[in-house]
Amino acid sequence: MHIAMLVFNQTGRGTYWRAFYLARELARRGLRATVISTSPHERRRFTLRLAEQNRLALVEAPDLLQGSLRSGWDAWASLARVLWMHSGQFDVVHAFECRPTALLPALHQQFWHGTPLVIDWCDWFGRGGSVEQRPDGFQKTLLRPVESFFETRFRTRADATTVINRFLGQRAAALGVPASTITLLPNGCDTDNWQLEPPEAARAALGLPPDAPLVGYVGAIFPRDAQLMAAAFDMLAERRPDARLLVLGYCNIEIERLVRRPELVLRTGGLDETTLRRYLRACALGWVPLTASGANLGRWPLKLSTYMAAGIPFVTTQIGELGTFAERYPAGLAAAPTAESLAQAALQLIDHPERAAAMGALGRQLAERELSWASMCDMLLAVYERVR
Repeated sequence: MHIAMLVFNQTGRGTYWRAFYLARELARRGLRATVISTSPHERRRFTLRLAEQNRLALVEAPDLLQGSLRSGWDAWASLARVLWMHSGQFDVVHAFECRPTALLPALHQQFWHGTPLVIDWCDWFGRGGSVEQRPDGFQKTLLRPVESFFETRFRTRADATTVINRFLGQRAAALGVPASTITLLPNGCDTDNWQLEPPEAARAALGLPPDAPLVGYVGAIFPRDAQLMAAAFDMLAERRPDARLLVLGYCNIEIERLVRRPELVLRTGGLDETTLRRYLRACALGWVPLTASGANLGRWPLKLSTYMAAGIPFVTTQIGELGTFAERYPAGLAAAPTAESLAQAALQLIDHPERAAAMGALGRQLAERELSWASMCDMLLAVYERVR
């Protein structure tokens, strides 16, 4: 079986990782998988890299737009993908979200070749979702109807639908997608080649304070969530002045400008995988601060899985299904979506390191078994078998 996975994201960002980890698992089981994402820089040519004994093809597609505009809207990029895929032999095509560069080539394969189409829904972009988080009112007004049209208009064309949480599953059903074709497919955890380094050794190697409580945060963040995290850290630092906030990898907002004591924020910028994992092992816990918003109801942050894979406890907020998740899998805490509650939950773990260590160990155990990408792949394979 040969699966094509279409991603509008630039390579290495956002939903790219969801597609990549699933494709890698498929390849390890002897199937062929092709992941097509947007090149960060290329404007004219496709590039190809093979992995997993040549069963996994990682294709970077060109895009004429620049920077953050390379996010699935370029008409030329959509056409280029259609033409590139036209002569390919795919048994299933899986579009991750419905922006044009992912959706249009997938619809072409379905119409022209009769290829079964699976559409994934892992972010709520349109009206009521993440478009409302845009600070620029003009952009928000311009993009809201466009995002909403592509996000909702074509869902019923899918032979099967995968969703990252039940909320999006309910939205898909409300649009007319048959419930029997909807499969809940959460994010998995990546522990591949990750031997857990002792926290003391990680701190020493990175030159970090040996005894300070280090709170980790990985990746990008919505503005309102950033404000919540900053306010919570200010409260935490009042009670633990030795605390530090580690902002790891690419982050779109300068958190240090939002806190009272910016010198307590350590911002790394982009990191390779090995160094990121070392920083995570140095942390006492990982934060997932989510405010009550449609955007946060309609997603499932991959960083939660990253913290569990790292063997550190998570502290998040009771938004959507996260509260239920923390009850079912007590590898961390879910607090009310307020700065005080978030700070208090972090202090509970900082002040009780044995409890924190036990939660981290449970998270790692779950990451290796029930919540691994291999387990998610089992569910995905069942979807593909049904639509063939």
